[in-house]
Amino acid sequence: MLTLGQIRENPDEIIQRLGIKNFDARDLVADILDLDKSRRLTQSELDNKQATINATSRKIGEFIKAKLQQEAESAQKRTAALKEEIKTLSSRLSEIEERLEQLVIRIPNIPALQVPPGKTSADNVEVRSGGMMPCLPDNALPHWDLAHICDIIDFELGNKITGAGFPVYKGMGAKLQRALINFFLDENIKAGYAEVMPPLMVNQDSGFGTGQIPDKDGQMYRIDSDNLYLIPTAEVPVTNMYRDVILNAVDLPVKSTAYTPCFRREAGSYGKDVRGLNRLHQFDKVEIVQIQHPDRSYETLEEMVNHVEMLIRKLQLPYRIMKLCGGDMSFTSALTYDFEVFAGAQKRWLEVSSVSNFESFQSNRLKLRFREESRKKPMLAHTLNGSSIALPRVVAALIENNQTREGIRLPAVLQPYTGFDIIPVSG
Repeated sequence: MLTLGQIRENPDEIIQRLGIKNFDARDLVADILDLDKSRRLTQSELDNKQATINATSRKIGEFIKAKLQQEAESAQKRTAALKEEIKTLSSRLSEIEERLEQLVIRIPNIPALQVPPGKTSADNVEVRSGGMMPCLPDNALPHWDLAHICDIIDFELGNKITGAGFPVYKGMGAKLQRALINFFLDENIKAGYAEVMPPLMVNQDSGFGTGQIPDKDGQMYRIDSDNLYLIPTAEVPVTNMYRDVILNAVDLPVKSTAYTPCFRREAGSYGKDVRGLNRLHQFDKVEIVQIQHPDRSYETLEEMVNHVEMLIRKLQLPYRIMKLCGGDMSFTSALTYDFEVFAGAQKRWLEVSSVSNFESFQSNRLKLRFREESRKKPMLAHTLNGSSIALPRVVAALIENNQTREGIRLPAVLQPYTGFDIIPVSG
């Protein structure tokens, strides 16, 4: 979330820049400024009364020492009255601070200056593209048909066991999943990311820390009896490893990677665009997370984009990199790049990765700070994360683009991980 200092010092700029996200912050900012003024006035009154109590308490000691009983009793009565007033003021201050926080957490992150205006994904800006487009016959099959013919993914069985959006990977399909996970992790580790294996459930504080709660509360699976949430992405537990932590500047950046299953309700999703692997409720993803110095976070964002691009190139998939417009960005992001790969049989682009800089938005919620030797007061760090990579749509594109009469031919980079170069037609 934004800090009160940011809102207090630059209200007009915040309102103007949030307009890029199509968010009207005028009334909200005005209410926050009014409440903040009341908070500071109440705090000042509280401090003054406490100072008066401290001074009066010293006087009481002097009166007692001088055997001025009447003066001591009078001062004690004033102190007792001030304590009651302080109790009332403290209660009022707590109430104001709670109301203030509830307003502040409703404000999205400010988009970076380079974020283009726009309302939907149609307004996103292509940064660059690469890879060779597949040359497929007119009767090329979509991945859901190929998966059935090759007996590698069973959507109906998943529907029987759990429901739609929970596929079962079988045989070579299961091995392909494992191969991709290991390939992505190995490449991330080579790039300096330390692997972690976090929990798949988080508490409410963790969901709040990275911004999923309250903004995406309805998209998460919740275990009500324990007040826990199934993670929508490894970003949540990995970034929360550093909640309430003060790092040393010399230790930045902190680079982590993790493989986890991810769980998303995807409420409201329907139609042809969700068929097969296009949109799932449970899917595998490898994530990269960085905690970085504010002066270097945008340089780091470009490094992370280049890293994900390298992975897609190695998989020999046609891709494009899109800079998201304000209307298509997440609540928490300051700047996001999406990666899309082309699925030849569907003849459509599928998003497989988002790489984002959150600046200090998550860090302020997390109380994630770092200390420089030249500064006494710790500063908020910047957090970044990216899918490196989400598997379902990558698998969809690999299956569709590499279909042959003999079966699905895998890119060379995966063959050491799978132990085979082609998934044959079953039966």
